[in-house]
Amino acid sequence: MNRRRIAVAAALASLAVAGCSSGRDDAGSAVSPTDGAREAVTDYISALNARSATGLIRIGGVRDEPWSRREAAQILADKGGRSWKVSDLEIDQDMGPDTGSAHLSATDKAGKPMNDTFTVIRAEGTWHVVVFSGQPAAPGKTPASTAAPTAS
Repeated sequence: MNRRRIAVAAALASLAVAGCSSGRDDAGSAVSPTDGAREAVTDYISALNARSATGLIRIGGVRDEPWSRREAAQILADKGGRSWKVSDLEIDQDMGPDTGSAHLSATDKAGKPMNDTFTVIRAEGTWHVVVFSGQPAAPGKTPASTAAPTAS
């Protein structure tokens, strides 16, 4: 597991805890779990179809930097420009009010299917699709090790 996935897991855990412990019971403020998240996934598919690195970076909620450009280029090389048509999309609010799972089924222009599951998160009111995994650790931060423990 790389640093980005660890950071995403930590962020998701804190969002889930915050969502569970908010103590709010405002029926009027309830938002459908799919509000915005469905649009984010649709924007992700549009960015793939348009081969838009800028669109992927925007919908991924990451900074436009060399590392994100490289990763966007790889995503587009794997899935871009295929005229994907969504056949099924389910958004489950299974990790709190600002975090969920998107289950996507699509078919490209050649009839090749794509089934994908990824996390959608809402940060500062905007939904993003978590498709980037190579975000560098912040300067001065030591990433957690994923190596097997050793006896001292």
